[in-house]
Amino acid sequence: MPIIHVNLIEGRPAEKVAKLIENITEVTVETLDAPRESVRVIVNEIPGSHWGIAGKPMSKEK
Repeated sequence: MPIIHVNLIEGRPAEKVAKLIENITEVTVETLDAPRESVRVIVNEIPGSHWGIAGKPMSKEK
């Protein structure tokens, strides 16, 4: 059973996250010949204050 973990900085619309899950599932089915029912996609949305870039929280970069 393929399990794919995706980490994103929070803030994207739910429709975009749903489309990402759909597309990752499709590519996994095609690439691995895995049954669609066996593919799991886990999306972790992380607050910008908990995502560091160059030593600073992403929330401070904006």
